Amino acid sequence: MALVVAAAILDDLVHPTRLLAARRSAPKTLAGAWEFPGGKVEPGELPAVALRRELVEELGVEVALGSLVAGPGIDDAEGRGVLSDLAGLGGEDADAAHLTWPIHQGHVMLVWLAVLEPGSGEPRPLQDHDELRWLPIGEWLSVPWLPADLPIVEAVARDLRVTI
Repeated sequence: MALVVAAAILDDLVHPTRLLAARRSAPKTLAGAWEFPGGKVEPGELPAVALRRELVEELGVEVALGSLVAGPGIDDAEGRGVLSDLAGLGGEDADAAHLTWPIHQGHVMLVWLAVLEPGSGEPRPLQDHDELRWLPIGEWLSVPWLPADLPIVEAVARDLRVTI
């Protein structure tokens, strides 16, 4: 099972008014759908480090990570492998497997709340995306999210106590 990481990038972690959505340009099967930016964790790489790397590659920005968005977790035989891999890494990610989100066969995702680091600049679509959009509160469902990301959008809104 592969681990994927993503960020729900907000304009503020305490009193957010906007959420960043990224429209996929590749692969063809996902093109046009919106998602949280992120990517795959490389072997031996800490998930939080992988996320920061992916956001520099995809959006040209650095972020400060907030809390993980609690997912349903994984408990099947394949999922236990991810649990073992995360526990073996140690650090802040060691106990995160129970917070994962299933995204598609053979993949689970960890999602962090995040904000842009001061001086990082505005995100821009550099890789795998052709458009970025800041969605105001109340309009988070105004774009066609990937089916796997939609429950995460709802969880972020619930955790932050905002209307989507």
